[in-house]
Amino acid sequence: REVMLGLARKDPRVRAIALEANHGQSAAFEAGFQAARGEIIATLDADLQNDPADIPRLMERLDEADVVNGVRAARQDDWVRRMSSKIANGFRNRMTHESVTDVGCALRVMRAEHAKRVKMFRGMHRFLPTLLRLEGARVVEMPVAHRPRRFGESKYGIGNRLFVGLVDVFAVRWMQKRHERWRSRDASEDA
Repeated sequence: REVMLGLARKDPRVRAIALEANHGQSAAFEAGFQAARGEIIATLDADLQNDPADIPRLMERLDEADVVNGVRAARQDDWVRRMSSKIANGFRNRMTHESVTDVGCALRVMRAEHAKRVKMFRGMHRFLPTLLRLEGARVVEMPVAHRPRRFGESKYGIGNRLFVGLVDVFAVRWMQKRHERWRSRDASEDA
């Protein structure tokens, strides 16, 4: 929090957003999306396992897509975490008919117009590329650096993700089948 406040004081483009309590990553993402004033939004975890220096490289690919999702190259996690992630990504992709290599990588850049339309329910950060596609976004992937965890401890493990993840994947599948993408305009301007 102090780091963000310091950055916000130095750069008027930076805004520090604080939720009144910890409501999880999905709520934090949605709060940031709604507060964003720029045309491009970047997300990353606070543990700095992803290198913020990769953001400009991701942004270079926005000429071909609306979302550039990072894929953790040479992932610096233990075998159990890497394998459970691989299995979860495979199951998630099979159920949602998607092909997201590494949905657990929070490092991504996206056009704000798409991010602001996504409704984030608890746990939906795990499906963000899929939800963005529902809103019409073109999603591409790109390898990004991944470093060993130096700060904090992961809040995610097999025990607290397995059952919730199974329920959530069926919820997302339901959303894919029921989602309607629409836009409105002021028809009085036609007169």
